[in-house]
Amino acid sequence: MSTTTRTAPGPGARLAGALAAATTDRLVLDLTGIEHGLAALRRELPGVHVRFALKACPADEVVTTLARAGAGADAAGPAEIEQALRCGVPADRVHYGNTVKSDRHIAAAHRLGVRLFATDSREDVAALAAHAPGARVFCRVATGGEGALWGLSHKFGCPPAQAAGVLELARDLGLVPSGLSVHVGSQQMTAGAWRTAVADLGEVLRALRHRGITLDHVNLGGGLPARGYLDRHGRRLDPPLDKIFAVLREGMDALRRAHGGALEFVVEPGRYLVADHGAVRAHVARLARRSGPDGTDRYWLYLSCGKFNGLYEMDALQYRLVFPGHPGGDTVPAVVAGPTCDSDDAYSHEAGSLVRVPRALASGDPVWVLSAGAYALSYTTRGFNGFPPLPCHTVTGGTDD
Repeated sequence: MSTTTRTAPGPGARLAGALAAATTDRLVLDLTGIEHGLAALRRELPGVHVRFALKACPADEVVTTLARAGAGADAAGPAEIEQALRCGVPADRVHYGNTVKSDRHIAAAHRLGVRLFATDSREDVAALAAHAPGARVFCRVATGGEGALWGLSHKFGCPPAQAAGVLELARDLGLVPSGLSVHVGSQQMTAGAWRTAVADLGEVLRALRHRGITLDHVNLGGGLPARGYLDRHGRRLDPPLDKIFAVLREGMDALRRAHGGALEFVVEPGRYLVADHGAVRAHVARLARRSGPDGTDRYWLYLSCGKFNGLYEMDALQYRLVFPGHPGGDTVPAVVAGPTCDSDDAYSHEAGSLVRVPRALASGDPVWVLSAGAYALSYTTRGFNGFPPLPCHTVTGGTDD
């Protein structure tokens, strides 16, 4: 059933064409590629409901494209809910997936028509009962986060042993216990993380059956990885997507058995759908050779964009770089850095993290930053140090890459 490949994706024909045509810096998103990614996900997980995690790429064009293809939205607050509705997502395909929410935000979401809320504490359940009476709720079960670049293991979720009690309280307060959810961490690189999460969810489902509570869905969360990143040392990350999808399919069957009846499933992909279908057209500010505190000479490649205007995740990974004006020739190892007066605006300085770049680079030369479709738009500052956010452009049409 697998449709994945083991090779890191290139920019694709649509992205490459748009990047080559650009004469100024920008973020380019391939809407057709994103839509094809959604179709591939549905082939891997037939019948699963897709709720796009808006935080990964809050561009109206992306949300509208996915809404037209039948996807819903995982929203973290009223502003994202309003965006989803504006872009054509029906309210019944929007859930409030953030377990951290104020009374005011709960009430606002309820007024906007949202009727499905995540929770992970008794206090939040009480607030939902007061400000979203009669709503459906799903309890987020905590995971360890091992194997992910970002574990998400502390701020969200309750221990599996407490989840049944949280949903029992929801029922007692007039809410509808509707589901369970997990999130195994962002850019999860192991299939075992989902296997462990499924085992925990099965135990909770069995505990709920003993309490007379029947749910209607399980939300398997986000965490599906993109394929185009490098790690901090420049080695290609190689997520085992075939194994991950196989574990998820097997896990869904196991959870249906534990539940003892019909059970629907939801996933919340973010970077999986958008990362490899977006790229930044940037340019070289300067390639300079400098002596460090230890007296060692080292090349530094300063780009026109960095951590604060598009590449926020550069402290945990490396984006692949393409230098279209220099297809061959001599290269040198360099630290890649952004343009701001902030020392964190750079890749790791360790010798093993240096990037081979053309020695002939000159100020103004174009640079393509690949697999930048996730979080480049949402994490960017309004203009730290006077460097503005990247304008966002989209491309569509053409044949499959």
